[in-house]
Amino acid sequence: MRCPFCQNEDTRVIDSRLTDDRDAVRRRRSCEACGERFSTLEEANLKLPFIIKSNGDREHYDETKLVRGLERALEKRPVESGQIEQILHRIKHQLMTSGEREIDARQVGEMVMQQLRDVDQVAYVRFASVYRSFQDVDAFSDEIKRLQAETMRGRRDSRGKVTPKRKK
Repeated sequence: MRCPFCQNEDTRVIDSRLTDDRDAVRRRRSCEACGERFSTLEEANLKLPFIIKSNGDREHYDETKLVRGLERALEKRPVESGQIEQILHRIKHQLMTSGEREIDARQVGEMVMQQLRDVDQVAYVRFASVYRSFQDVDAFSDEIKRLQAETMRGRRDSRGKVTPKRKK
């Protein structure tokens, strides 16, 4: 690693630690030539796939669009910002680890709905109504019935596995 102060290529690692989210390694380094110390952050360099829109256009993953959609669905709902960050992190992780260079926007929408279903069912129905372009009250009703049936069978955990329904 090149020293940012004197550009010498001979530096040594003094200390290494995992970051809080355990996704990267923070290394404390010292330059052998000038003695200055600095930190580096090492993380996996996984690329996000291109998103294929319904009209065939390809665009880079844009987290701000995802945030806007989540904020609209979760408006005035009792969901903490930390939960929103977790949703974003899980979706981004799924996209990066998919190994795909391109992914259909519909698949991203399904990922969002799966996450919302587990966090807040009202937000899930709100998002689904826009995402699936509900045309009438019957479409809303059908989706709510499907959600109720799933809730009666059991709940899905964050990995999509069904867990037994909890008693209140």
